[in-house]
Amino acid sequence: MTHRRPLRRLLPYYRPYRAKMVTGLSLTVVSYAFSTAGPWFLQQAVDAFMRKAPTARIWLLVGGMVGVALAGGFFRFLMRQLLNSVSRWIEYDLRNDLFGRLEALDAAYFARHRTGDLMARLTNDLSAVRMAAGPAVMYLTNTIAGGTFALLFMLRIDARLTLIALLPMILLPISMIWLGRAIHHRFEAVQDHFGRMATMAQENISGVRVVRAYRQEEPEAGRFAALGEEYLRKQMRLATLYGMMHPSFQMLAGLGSVVVLGLGGALAIRGTISVGAFVAFGLYLGMLTWPLIALGFVINLFQRGAASMGRLLDILDAAPDIVSPAAPRGLPPTAAGRTLEFRRVGFHYPAANGAAPRWILRDVSFTVPAGATVGIVGATGSGKSALLDLVPRLFDPQEGEILVDGVPLRELDLDAWRREIGYVPQESFLFSDSIGANLAYGAADGSTRDWAASVAQLASTIEALPDRYDTMLGERGINLSGGQKQRAALARALARTPSVVLLDDALSAVDTQTEAEILEALRTTLAGRTALIASHRVSAIRDATFTVVLDEGRVVEQGAHDTLIAAGGRYWSLLNRQQLEESLETA
Repeated sequence: MTHRRPLRRLLPYYRPYRAKMVTGLSLTVVSYAFSTAGPWFLQQAVDAFMRKAPTARIWLLVGGMVGVALAGGFFRFLMRQLLNSVSRWIEYDLRNDLFGRLEALDAAYFARHRTGDLMARLTNDLSAVRMAAGPAVMYLTNTIAGGTFALLFMLRIDARLTLIALLPMILLPISMIWLGRAIHHRFEAVQDHFGRMATMAQENISGVRVVRAYRQEEPEAGRFAALGEEYLRKQMRLATLYGMMHPSFQMLAGLGSVVVLGLGGALAIRGTISVGAFVAFGLYLGMLTWPLIALGFVINLFQRGAASMGRLLDILDAAPDIVSPAAPRGLPPTAAGRTLEFRRVGFHYPAANGAAPRWILRDVSFTVPAGATVGIVGATGSGKSALLDLVPRLFDPQEGEILVDGVPLRELDLDAWRREIGYVPQESFLFSDSIGANLAYGAADGSTRDWAASVAQLASTIEALPDRYDTMLGERGINLSGGQKQRAALARALARTPSVVLLDDALSAVDTQTEAEILEALRTTLAGRTALIASHRVSAIRDATFTVVLDEGRVVEQGAHDTLIAAGGRYWSLLNRQQLEESLETA
C-alpha cells in the first residue's frame, strides 16, 4: 500500500508534548542567536586590536565571546534534552499503538504477513521513524535558524559579497530533491529485504530442532548468507547515494569559500571592509555552509522516516475482517451450555496472490444441544480444525451461518462470546512465563487453577517441578514434553470455567493411560457445558453424546457411537483401522 506524505500521520503524536516541542524549538533559535554573536565579538576584537585599542576593551570582547559560547552550549544542551525526549515518547506511543493494532487484527491478517517482517517493522522501521520525529526536526530547525542568523550577519557586512558567495549553492535544492527521492526508494527496498532476513532468522530459531534433525545447518546458513549478500548490496547502493551527498554539498560550499577568500580579501586590502569584518564573514560563511551540508543528513533522516512510516501505516491502517456488529445482541446467562447450530456452512482460508480458494468445509449442517458433548472425527485434512476455528470467530464462513441459542454468531458481541469459550488449539502454545500464570491466563481469577490442573492430570507434574506453579517455562514451553504442554493447554481452557469447550486434538501427544484418566475426569467436568471435541482418535470421543464424521470437508455421518458402528460406514472404518494399528503396536 502506498501512502502519500506518511510523516504527516505523526502530527497527532506530537499533541501531548506540544509544550516541550515548542520550548525545545525555541531554545534552538536562542542557542543559535548566541552562537552567531561569537563572530561579531571576534570582528570587534580584531578591529580593536588593529586600532590598538585599550587592552581592557579587547579582554572584554574576548569575555563576551566566551560568554555567548557558554550560553549557546547551555541552551543547546537543554534543546537536545527536550527534543530527543519527545522523540522517545513518540516512539513509545507509536509502539503501543502498533502492538494494540496487531492484537486487534484477526488470523487472516497474520496468514498474509510474515512474522519476521512484522518484527522488522516494530524494530528497524520504528527506530527510523523516531529519528525523523525528533533528531531530524531538531537538525532542520538548527539548519534554518543557523543559516538565517549567519545570512543576516553576512548581509550586514557586505550584501554583494554575500550574493556572490551564495551563487554556487543554487544547485543545492536540485541535488537535494533528486537524492532525497532516490534515498526514499532505496531505503524502502532495504527495509523490505531486512524483513525477509528477519523472517528466515525467526523460522530457523523456532525450528532449530528440525533443522538439526535433518542436518540442514549448512544449507540454511548458505541461504541466510545469500540473503545477507543481497542485503549488503542494497545497503551499499544506499550508502553510495549517501556518500555522494556530503562531498557534493561540500564542493559547492567550498566554491563559496574560494569566492570569499579572493573577493573578500581584495575588499579588505582596499579597505572596503575591515580586517575584522573579513574574518567574521569567513566564519559566518562556515556557519552557513555547515547547515547546508547538514541539510543532506536531515533529508536522509526524513526520507528514511517516511519510507518506514509508510510500512508502519500498513499495520496501523489495517482493519480486522472480524469485528463486533454496531448493535450487538446479548445472550441470557446459562448454566447448561449453549446450543450451537451449523447451517449449510462453507469455508475456505484466504487465498494468496489471487489464487483460486480451496474449500475446506462445504454444506456442513448439524446441531449441538446445550450441554451436549459432540465428537468431530475424520481423516487428516477433513476440516476438523477449521470447523472449530469458526466457533470463536477466528474466521467467518463464506457460506451459511452459525447460530448460538438461535442467534446468528455474527450478531453477537465478539468479546462477550469469546469470554464464554475455553479453546485448546491443535498446537499447544505456552508463554514464556510461570506455569501458574499460563494456567490462569484469561481466567477471571486464579481460584480455579488447581482444580483445572487436577482435571488435566497435570497436578503431579507441577508438584515435581522445582518451583511448582512458579516454575518459569522456556519459549513456547520448551522445557515441557509434548503431552505436558497439551495438558497445560487443556487446564488453561478449563480454568476459565467456560460454557463452551473446544478441544482440537487436545490429547494427541498424551499416552493412552493418561488419556483415559483425563477423559474420565472430563466426563464430570463437561457435564452442563457444551463441548466440541475434534480428534483423529475414536477413543477420545467414544462417550460423546453424538459424533459428526467429516470427509473432505463434508458431513458424511452423524449419530451416537453404537449407531455409527452398526451402520458400518466411515466411522466404523476409522475405528477398525485404529484398532488394527493399536494391536500391531502392542504386538
